[in-house]
Amino acid sequence: MIIGISGGTGAGKTTLVNYFAEILGKDQTLIISQDRYYKHLPELSFEERCLINFDHPDALDFDLLLSHVLQLQEGKSIQSPLYSFEQHLRKDEIEVLHPKKYILIEGILVFAHAPLLNLFNHKVYIEADINNRIKRRMERDLKTRGRTKEEVTVRFQNTLQDMHKKFISPHMNSADIIIINNDLKFAKNQIQEWIETLIK
Repeated sequence: MIIGISGGTGAGKTTLVNYFAEILGKDQTLIISQDRYYKHLPELSFEERCLINFDHPDALDFDLLLSHVLQLQEGKSIQSPLYSFEQHLRKDEIEVLHPKKYILIEGILVFAHAPLLNLFNHKVYIEADINNRIKRRMERDLKTRGRTKEEVTVRFQNTLQDMHKKFISPHMNSADIIIINNDLKFAKNQIQEWIETLIK
């Protein structure tokens, strides 16, 4: 079973995807993040790579992601790339991932590519208000991606919200369920109820 999980940046996807895996059983759930599949562009300088709009579908190697999901669907293992957000490049190493009963594909843009969207047995959209999303994005980027507070704020104002309105929030209508994640406990209850009624 392949479940697509989307939502705006800072909506809390990573936390809730991990909660999905807890309920479904971590030993039988594989999580694949869109973040592994940004295009590898070593021919560009670091400064040029910093100018890439990573919140636009064109930044992603959807062909590779789609082929990997199809291989997993057929019961085959894949060699998944690893990506460095500090260098904006794929790392030299790969990770071999094996198919499992449940495959969760998560990312802000996983609903924006029709061939990939059509592979999902179920589609989950995670929604949160903008203030919560900004706060969570700020915490993540300062902690794990080497950004400054000013960089995150400018990026949110100049790029993220426009991309959200163009390529992310319109696909809320494609979802089988919308999880409201302004309060984590409420969101987890929604997920548990949905899984118990529709999946298990």
